[in-house]
Amino acid sequence: MSQTLGTLFLKDIEEEVAATRKCLERIPEKLFSWKPHEKSMKMGYLAILVAEMPKWITHMIEKGDIEFGTFEHIQPKTTSELVKLFDENIVAVRTALQNVTNEALKEIFHLKNQGKVLFRSPKQENIPSTIRHWTHHRGQLTVYMRLNDIAVPAIYGPSADEISF
Repeated sequence: MSQTLGTLFLKDIEEEVAATRKCLERIPEKLFSWKPHEKSMKMGYLAILVAEMPKWITHMIEKGDIEFGTFEHIQPKTTSELVKLFDENIVAVRTALQNVTNEALKEIFHLKNQGKVLFRSPKQENIPSTIRHWTHHRGQLTVYMRLNDIAVPAIYGPSADEISF
């Protein structure tokens, strides 16, 4: 069996799962409303984005579009609910990427707001940019963690919080 684009994208996601989960596990509910600046998003909202973005890819593959007005957002109230949301979204994106064909990934994805198309591109182009967007937000989350003295896990190499000599 030849490798599909879906399985290649899944490899990229799998490389991010463990570190992302470790970050989410460390976000305490008491800091969900904290933000570093008045123009910044709250830590809880940012953590939800990080937990939810794999669902965007699943939705992209299975539905073909995302409509801002009707896209379901879960609002976890606890760290364990946040991690559970992430785990569920990872299970779903694994299934979607394992089952999608290369032909289906050539189809156009539409991002909409109240029916108006804001953005469109082939799914095979939009999935990698969504993975980059996801890791970008995880990077933001690690800055929020550092500012709150929450241990940052090793991600692409050692972390100052996890070095042992």
